[in-house]
Order: sequence, then C-alpha cells, then structure tokens
Amino acid sequence: MRILALVPGGIGDQLLFFPTLETLQQSFPKAAIDVVVEPRAVAAYRLCPVAVTPRPFDFKARNSLADWANLLGILREQEYAIALSLGRNPNIGLFLWLAGIPQRVGYGDSLFLTDRVPYNGHQHAAHAYHDLVKGLGIATPPPKVRIAVAKADLEWANRERTALGITGGYIALHPGASLLSQIKGIDKIYPAAQWVEVLQGLQAQAPDLPMVLLQGPEDGAIAQEMVAALPGIKPMVPPDTGKLAALIAGANLFLCTDSAPMHIGVAVEANLLALFGATDPAKLLPVHPNFQFVQAPAGQPIAAITPTAILAKLLT
Repeated sequence: MRILALVPGGIGDQLLFFPTLETLQQSFPKAAIDVVVEPRAVAAYRLCPVAVTPRPFDFKARNSLADWANLLGILREQEYAIALSLGRNPNIGLFLWLAGIPQRVGYGDSLFLTDRVPYNGHQHAAHAYHDLVKGLGIATPPPKVRIAVAKADLEWANRERTALGITGGYIALHPGASLLSQIKGIDKIYPAAQWVEVLQGLQAQAPDLPMVLLQGPEDGAIAQEMVAALPGIKPMVPPDTGKLAALIAGANLFLCTDSAPMHIGVAVEANLLALFGATDPAKLLPVHPNFQFVQAPAGQPIAAITPTAILAKLLT
C-alpha cells in the first residue's frame, strides 16, 4: 500500500506536517509514504521521524502543462491508494483523480475529493494539518511536533563547539527568515542593531556564557553587521538542517524570529524566545513552559519590538 501527501510550503510547513505523518505511519504501519514538496523544503526530511520519500516539485513555479503531466505520470505509476493534500487549490482534487488515486482527502468542497475536511485556521497549524486524517476516519489526537536528530549531526555540533572553545552552555541566535518571505514582504526580520542590544544586555547578566550566531545561507548581510558590532560573538554556519537542529538543541537559550529555525527549536523543546510581527503566535508556537514570545504592537512592524521588552521577558 502506498500513501501520498502533497505538502506545499517551506521547511516550517513540513515540520508542522510531521505529526500527521506520524499518525499515518501508526495507522498504516505497512504503508510506504511519499511526500511531494517544493525543492526548498526537501531539507526538512533530514529531520523527519517517519520513513518517507520526498519527491521535489516546485508548486510555486510557473509550471507548464508538460510539467504537470510529467508529475501526473509519476504519480500514476506508483498506484497510490490514498492521497492527502495540504494545499487548498480547488483543482488539486481533479489532479489527484486524474492520478488514479481512489481515496482523495483535502480541504474545501472540490467534487473530485472523496473525503472533505473543513480547514480550521483558528488552532495551532500542526493541529489544522492533522485534521486531514479525520477524512480517513482517524480520530486520534495529534502528537507533538518532533524531529529525529542523527547521531552524526550531534557529534558534528560537539566538534564545532569545541573548536570555538565552547565547553559548556551557550546562547544561540538565528536572525534569519527565508528569502521567499523577504521577497513577499512578510515582516520577519528583526534589525541587527536591535539584536545586538539584546545580546549586550544578556552578556551583562551572564558574562561567562558564550554567544553563538547561527547563520543560514541567506543571512550573510545581517550576520556581518552583528559580528562587526559584537566581536566576541561566535558565528557558525551549519551546512544542513540536521546540524542546525543539533546546535539549537544544545543551547541554554535560543533566540529567533517566526521562522523555520523556530519550529526546529519547538521540536527539540529548546528554551526559546521568538519574535512575532503580525502573525498570531498561538497558531505557530505551542503552549509549553520552555517557549516564550514577544509580539510587535498591533499594526506595527516587528522592528517596533524594543530590546528592552525582549530583555524584560528573558530576565524576569
């Protein structure tokens, strides 16, 4: 038996879908599960606690009919028994019907879906995604978002910390958000100068605790500015999501914005504080004693959060 999931979106969306994949594995232990994801999000599956096969397809590209036909042919060859679609495009049901998949579960009211699930966006996103299994008659509650960090990645993180002279705890900060969110004008970047003020305040309280700057491939400019202002900060560039997760898991405190690294921090239950702009934190950050957030005042950008407000949250 083969199960297919169409999961558009970035790494964060994939991590939030992991609980649904776990439930599918538990409910169909002998099934092979494939996930169609955008190329930029394939890296998330290095952390997936479930054995799945990611199949890259750029949902957001200007795909030609030939591109869709090629994907359709690939899916038809696999003879899937069940398909779940996280997207809400009304044409997805037709596409899955053309792929010859007998049970097709998705949001909305497409006539080509065999099982329709209402989308409840007023809850945590992972729970909204998990609602899809109700279309299969599965009523189990969603598990926590969790990941599997490979032993090799943990060993790499230990070696890198040792090379930087870090033998104990540390504070980690990941300032970035995806390039796509920046292109779309989504407000997720907190200014470097204000991050510097936050770290200086923390250094004053814990001068012996090293500061580590975790830099992604799209964070070069902001990282350069922060390193210039804080000569003592230790920049690290994890080469993949597994090694990033290992460094986040080892931190005493993890600072971030609403981004994929935040979801990794949640999955490893790091002691974290996340900054939010207009996005409702309740939809992305579960209630947990390790998780804190500061949100910009209503109608204002994320830069309106003051370093004083962040330090007050951390030090009280």
